[in-house]
Amino acid sequence: MEQTNAAASSAKPIRCRAAVSRAAGQPLEMEEVEVAPPRAHEVRIKIICTSLCHTDITFWRMEGLHPSIFGHEAVGVVESVGEHVREVAVGDTVVPVFTAQCSECPDCLSDRSNICSKLPDVHGFMPRDGTTRFSSASTGEPIRHFLSVSSFVQYTVVDVSHVVKLDANFPPAMACLLSCGISTGVGAAWKVAAVEPGSSVAVFGLGAVGLAVAQGARMRGATRIIGVDLNPDKFDVGKRLGITDFINPNDTGGKTVSEVIKEMTGGGGADYCFECIGSASVMAEAFQSSRMGWGKTILLGVIGSMAPIGIPPQDLLPGRSVIGSLFGGIKPKNDIPMLAQKYLDKELELEEFITHEMGFEEINRAFELLTQGKSIRCIIWMDGAKVIDNGE
Repeated sequence: MEQTNAAASSAKPIRCRAAVSRAAGQPLEMEEVEVAPPRAHEVRIKIICTSLCHTDITFWRMEGLHPSIFGHEAVGVVESVGEHVREVAVGDTVVPVFTAQCSECPDCLSDRSNICSKLPDVHGFMPRDGTTRFSSASTGEPIRHFLSVSSFVQYTVVDVSHVVKLDANFPPAMACLLSCGISTGVGAAWKVAAVEPGSSVAVFGLGAVGLAVAQGARMRGATRIIGVDLNPDKFDVGKRLGITDFINPNDTGGKTVSEVIKEMTGGGGADYCFECIGSASVMAEAFQSSRMGWGKTILLGVIGSMAPIGIPPQDLLPGRSVIGSLFGGIKPKNDIPMLAQKYLDKELELEEFITHEMGFEEINRAFELLTQGKSIRCIIWMDGAKVIDNGE
């Protein structure tokens, strides 16, 4: 405890570079910001690398959230800790995650939930006191946090309940992937749907989350995994990760996607359908693609609007169900180390998801690639040392 208190009392504000979002949908601005020392139960992390997720894009396009430092997939090293932090120490390699695990509340202690009821998300601020640790170095203007992580900055402050310790030798780019998208998809197949061997699966949207669902379903023994996406470029990587059949909604001969899926599954529909886009209409179509009697539709996509899902109540009565899923049911402190070990044991594929790597100063190009459908995951290195362009 003495070492923890000493680290807390010696920490000073740090000035560093951040990619700040100042207007909805506009390029991020590279600025010097001041990052305050961690308070009680908090950890300040030096980011090694971060990646860009579609959820970042969704919130970046929204009004009223600026100025903000986005980013929630990352890996880093603990630079300093606040009081009462015991599970990590200065120098530890950690993954910050958007889902808290306090290990004390009824939800964290239950196998039925991964949503911490003690530390719910406080949009734009630290979860315990509702304040920010970021400010403009030139004006002192407060800058908002994002999803309790904010990784588009060289140093960030995160509540310890949002931090997972990993072995220092674990590849940083792979650790970055486990902090959100890949864990979300694999977890949804394993923990939320509990896909059974020999079953049929339909995945709507073949971004990182959808492709991770496919991989998780294959690992669970699904024999038919149907991928649905408008981008034919996703099909090759999909095959390598478990997709057995593909549907392009623009090439169905006038049939709905649900009609095609029912034809492909003997008329009944898929046992499990996963919506990984964040579209109310696609969610409804995914549900209509599920089998009567036991079909499960798992909703993973983040919706940027309040549009209702058009599902007639009578269609639920024959035994079909719709399940919402946040972070794929993953309890971060328990499950991320397990997924990391599966990668080391060559049971979990991660390299296939990385299509681009670049330096921090090029972060706006990463936004362009993802919004244009040209990347799956782009690793952004804070030191700019590693660049892989893949010809784009």
